[in-house]
Amino acid sequence: MFQTITADIDARGVARLTLNRPEKHNALNAAMIAELTRAAQALGADPAVRVVILQAAGESFCAGGDLGWMRDQMAADGPTRAVEATKLALMLNALNICPKPVIGRIHGNAFGGGVGMMAVCDVAIGATPARFGLTETRLGLIPATIGPYVLARMGEALARRVFMSARLFGADEAVRLQLLARAVEVADLDAAIEAEVAPYLACAPGAVAEAKALARRLGPPIDQGVIEATIAALVARWESPEAAEGIAAFFDRRKPGWAR
Repeated sequence: MFQTITADIDARGVARLTLNRPEKHNALNAAMIAELTRAAQALGADPAVRVVILQAAGESFCAGGDLGWMRDQMAADGPTRAVEATKLALMLNALNICPKPVIGRIHGNAFGGGVGMMAVCDVAIGATPARFGLTETRLGLIPATIGPYVLARMGEALARRVFMSARLFGADEAVRLQLLARAVEVADLDAAIEAEVAPYLACAPGAVAEAKALARRLGPPIDQGVIEATIAALVARWESPEAAEGIAAFFDRRKPGWAR
């Protein structure tokens, strides 16, 4: 059914949605973006599903956007870039509005879009060796489509500490930034995830869905206007000379012109 992810549901109704491009550190490409959107919608609509665990195979949780996919956007025309940016934005939104509680099992590094995927989880638990970073500005890009979810999770004051510096930080700082709810040792991660899952299995599923929808409605608005603004911002940045230089420098294995 899927090529870049897996989706399994156990007898309790606990679904495990797994990013499954370990050889690419689960970087987001067009296929994964489409499959995650479909899976989020399907799991959200499945009455048998009570909880969704978002996790990943391999060493990393998610390395962000696949550089090959991003290079394709640099070579594309404006309308094509807008279509691809929209697909990315709608994938994040599909996870964010999923009526089932989404628990992030963050066992390894997460950068760029991977941080965005953590931010759309209702709660994320991370393993202490993991590192995180909003690394887009190193490539001349900006954390556009993930921005509303990162700001909703961290708040502006905390987000501004890491939103534009591309600085990497560890799990303990991610807790202080409110990106992670808890940081635990790898050996304790599954137990910590189970502790988050168990209470939901005693709750009324409909009430959980309505409570989540209410929390989203009362929180920072992430409506169609906000989403469209982030798409436009990403497309404009893809068209910038800095983005062209940043992506080219990455593939040429050299520093971009602005690096000191």
